Amino acid sequence: MKNTIKSIVAICMMACVMPIAALAQQALGGGSKIVSPEIHENHTVTFRLRAPKAVKVQVTGDCIPKGVADLVENKEGVWEYTTPEPLKPELYGYTFRVDGLKINDPSNVYMIRDVNTITNVFIIGGERADLYKVNDVPHGTVSKVWYDSPSLGMVRRLTIYTPAGYETSGKRYPVFYLLHGSGGDEEAWMDLGRTSQILDNLIAQGKAEPMIVVMPYANAMPALMKKNPGMRMDMRNLMGTDQFTNEIVKEIIPYMEKNYRVKTDSANRALAGLSMGGGGPFVYAQRHPDMFNAAYSTSGLLDHRYRPKKVHSYENIGWYWSVAATSPVEYVRNATAEQIEKLRTVRWMLDCGDDDGIIFTNLDFFVEMHREKIPVEFRVRNGKHNWAFWREALPLILNFSFK
Repeated sequence: MKNTIKSIVAICMMACVMPIAALAQQALGGGSKIVSPEIHENHTVTFRLRAPKAVKVQVTGDCIPKGVADLVENKEGVWEYTTPEPLKPELYGYTFRVDGLKINDPSNVYMIRDVNTITNVFIIGGERADLYKVNDVPHGTVSKVWYDSPSLGMVRRLTIYTPAGYETSGKRYPVFYLLHGSGGDEEAWMDLGRTSQILDNLIAQGKAEPMIVVMPYANAMPALMKKNPGMRMDMRNLMGTDQFTNEIVKEIIPYMEKNYRVKTDSANRALAGLSMGGGGPFVYAQRHPDMFNAAYSTSGLLDHRYRPKKVHSYENIGWYWSVAATSPVEYVRNATAEQIEKLRTVRWMLDCGDDDGIIFTNLDFFVEMHREKIPVEFRVRNGKHNWAFWREALPLILNFSFK
């Protein structure tokens, strides 16, 4: 494969994230091994860390009621904390603080990277969380590839999921482009979103069509700053912008059609994304409606109406400017009759959490689409602007994209 470095990663490797008690912190100098986290039958969880010289040990994470809790030391120098209430089925992340220093749990080999942060993880099984596990089903393949980007003058990264049997079937598959948020990269949906596990399980259950999923590194800014030393941060070069619109349409899609057995008609090509990347699918599909069957935004930043409380960071980095420049809401408001007619050929859907401040830009988009009589689906679900919400969204996205 020309100019491509490809490393195949089996789906069932470390990403399985199953709570296994046998993986324990070795007790140096005698004593028993440490089991952490220990998931009890009632779904409470105990965290343990051997730190006999520590003064204070805490655990932080989304599994802790107030976000942080103190561990209590026993006579053997092992610190311990048990959640006061059972945890709901979900994937949870946590880290320890030892006298203020953040460390990972040495008893738990399962970790997830979120850009420059690494946390330990575990799964409380049941309900939707069973989709996040590596189950006894046929597994797809995850590839890390590099592709040429003439517009940036460099090679760029993609993470690609191919379904079980792709290597031998000879068939062509629908292709689904999935975008991360402003703080993520091409591995975010795979690691934090559990994309490969969810797809493996849904396909095996007959609830999702076998498909190829493409997760690009949708932030062109680092490449541009490297190419142009002294260049200031301009968020217009993120995933919901003209720069990346050109890259996905003129470079990524042609790369996939040249190197993978994807179906090349618009009926078998869809887009989705979250947060800042949730605006991307709408930006691309609005400008190229003939290329896509469906566009889905989850917790998408769709207009410049939304501003964080700390406005200085918004203005200085250029977020407000960038979103205003390619606002999907403004596009509908200013669309010509011909553009409106073309927008009706794409299937649109957005969802957002009821506790997410970005919901107002989603409402604006929904209202403008209805004003122009463009069919659109909008769901408000219980949730916040976080990965628990987006993991739950993925089965909805897959079902909507290729009905």
